[in-house]
Amino acid sequence: MKVIRFTASWCAPCKMLAKTLEELETDIEIEVDDIDSEDSRAGHFQIRSVPTLVMIADDGQEIKRLSGAKSIKELNEWFAS
Repeated sequence: MKVIRFTASWCAPCKMLAKTLEELETDIEIEVDDIDSEDSRAGHFQIRSVPTLVMIADDGQEIKRLSGAKSIKELNEWFAS
């Protein structure tokens, strides 16, 4: 299982979420995907806004997602559920 963090360099909430994620203690791998890059997976996951976190199973199937800048408490709850 891993999490993909969909982001963009121009997005202020994305920068806020990145800083909050640095405080998060988790063993789950977090990959960063810039939606403006040519090889972005945003289309595949139908990302409509950033920041968005998508948790995926080892087989690539989406488990759940979370959009917007969140507090450390909200992130801990999302990762734990």
